[in-house]
Amino acid sequence: MSTSSPGDPPRGRPKTPAAASAAPPALPGLHAQVLERVGLAICEGRLSAGEILHAEAFEEEFQVSRSVIREVLRVLSAMGMVASRRRVGVQILPPEEWNLFDPRIIRWRLASTERLAQLRSLAELRTAVEPQAAQLAAERATPKQVSELLALAGQMWAAGSNGDSEEFLRVDVQFHQLLLTASGNDMFAQLHRLVAEVLIGRAHYGLMPQLPDHEALQLHMDVAAAIQAGNGPDAQAAMERIVERSMEETADFWARDSATLAPR
Repeated sequence: MSTSSPGDPPRGRPKTPAAASAAPPALPGLHAQVLERVGLAICEGRLSAGEILHAEAFEEEFQVSRSVIREVLRVLSAMGMVASRRRVGVQILPPEEWNLFDPRIIRWRLASTERLAQLRSLAELRTAVEPQAAQLAAERATPKQVSELLALAGQMWAAGSNGDSEEFLRVDVQFHQLLLTASGNDMFAQLHRLVAEVLIGRAHYGLMPQLPDHEALQLHMDVAAAIQAGNGPDAQAAMERIVERSMEETADFWARDSATLAPR
């Protein structure tokens, strides 16, 4: 099956420091290009679970050396997307075997026809984690972290009020990353790349308002203020509302798109 990608994601992904840090270091040159195309093809289902991948076919299609293909398959294997079977070859594994927390898989799934299902799963995970992280941050955040959270909330307010959507997204990613770190839970902290992909993906695919409304801006201020005051319940409640709003907005956009595309 061909791995050419007519459904490649649209250009124009925000080029922000947050976006750059949201994924592990990329493979160099041709390796990265081939990895992106094969990974997306698997997530799209154009290369389906159980299918055998033939290195020779990839060499011909991508016009690259066998060593490049081997490295790409090694990375996909480490991500749980493929496995080498004796006397069979390299086989594509079903999604339940994948490392679904890998930012690259998240990004590919957001670029695929499974976009809304991926966003829903990520939003539900955020609902379980970020409010608890906010509560813990109210107890554990350092004075420096509190100061930075307040500053970032203020920058978000300014960017939103000024209509600067790119700056708002950049600072929003930083705010949530710092919140997870300030929880003092090292496992929560490592989820920051996942949350960044959610925020960037929603913006990239037009699944959020062009600019945040007053409530969204105020809620981020409320989280920071509650953490400064050491008020865990208030920090948790404000963060719960932020994540709920995110889910509501995504659902609204999805319903609107579905109505537009429905047969008449």
